[in-house]
Amino acid sequence: MTAELAIETTDLRKVFRNRWSGKEVCAVENISLRVNRGTTFGLLGPNGAGKTTFVKMLLSACIPTAGTARVYGKDTKDPEARRPIGYLPENHRFPTYFTGAGMLDFYAALSGVDSAKRRKLIPELFERVGLDPKWMDVRVGKYSKGMLQRVGLAQALIHSPTLLVLDEPSDGVDPVGRRQIRDVLHALEAQGVTIFLNSHLLQEVELFCRDVAIVNKGRVVLEGAVSDLTAGKGYKLVAMNGSGPKEWNLGSREEANGKIDDLRREGFSIESLVPTTSRLEDVFIEAVQGKK
Repeated sequence: MTAELAIETTDLRKVFRNRWSGKEVCAVENISLRVNRGTTFGLLGPNGAGKTTFVKMLLSACIPTAGTARVYGKDTKDPEARRPIGYLPENHRFPTYFTGAGMLDFYAALSGVDSAKRRKLIPELFERVGLDPKWMDVRVGKYSKGMLQRVGLAQALIHSPTLLVLDEPSDGVDPVGRRQIRDVLHALEAQGVTIFLNSHLLQEVELFCRDVAIVNKGRVVLEGAVSDLTAGKGYKLVAMNGSGPKEWNLGSREEANGKIDDLRREGFSIESLVPTTSRLEDVFIEAVQGKK
């Protein structure tokens, strides 16, 4: 594994066997991924595609049937590979009798953060994730779902990880909260933290992630930079005459230039010429339906 990679998997595979019927189900089929240090990487796929199983193998919560997984060059079976990871699972369950501050103090202690640093960090993290410090002394059983997501993110950050693995980090959070969480993650990215996330909110992934992989039926069906996957293959031209604005979709720059010349000769004024783009949602649907 090169020094530039935060995550590297090679032919990672996981087969589950039904203990009653003996039938085997392959949840992850030979996935090989490379995630660069300091990038924002999104893992996408429909329900049951194998995303959560893949993440569990990265965290060594699930042992691969075959293949290898490494974090910063260390095999994920090595406990040292997990020290730099902060993890926010989907549908997490924190003990409801903890206060927000007490819960963070507990998880920070488990991560080896000393008590003096914990006292300083906890109020800072509350503000960082957009939680009013007044909630520090309130039991988490009284938190809303959005507040639980925020305090869950604070839990993942408590030991200053260099790799964040987030499963649906914006789930249950209102639009303002999602924006705040994106801002927090962008600040971490600027500091060199690698962020690996699963999300079904494709618009959020498109706004946030630099690179993505789309998984379907346990296999990677498409991967690449978001900017490349959503790049258009043509141009949209808008021009106006006495009848009002009209639009044309053109396939190449040469075609666009020729059309502009024709329209000017016909007395049109050119309003705009912009490259067309695809939404990540369109790319995703085409990929999982086998059209790409």
